[in-house]
Amino acid sequence: MAKKENNFFNDVYEVARLVPRGRVTSYGAIAKYLGAKMSARMVGWAMNVSPPDVPAHRVVNREGLLTGKVHFKPPSAMRRLLEKEGVKAPKDKIKNFRAVFWDPETELGG
Repeated sequence: MAKKENNFFNDVYEVARLVPRGRVTSYGAIAKYLGAKMSARMVGWAMNVSPPDVPAHRVVNREGLLTGKVHFKPPSAMRRLLEKEGVKAPKDKIKNFRAVFWDPETELGG
């Protein structure tokens, strides 16, 4: 089972690396793109332990909330990284979420 999970995590990382600067996606959108639409939580787990080259700050929950911020040191780092890319997140919620949302199925073809 660990090998399968490891491959899933690597697939998650590959998709997350494709999210452009200034855009965000959701755990569920990545899971759906990978054919595991009920695995949004597992995508979150992958983001929590992602390597440094994965822009985990660009992956948020389906409502645009920065729920993964607790895994950043300090937690405000997630919001600061997004704002550095032009994505506003007052009160840890993405402003104009639909406008900056990057859907892997649309962008990469499903």
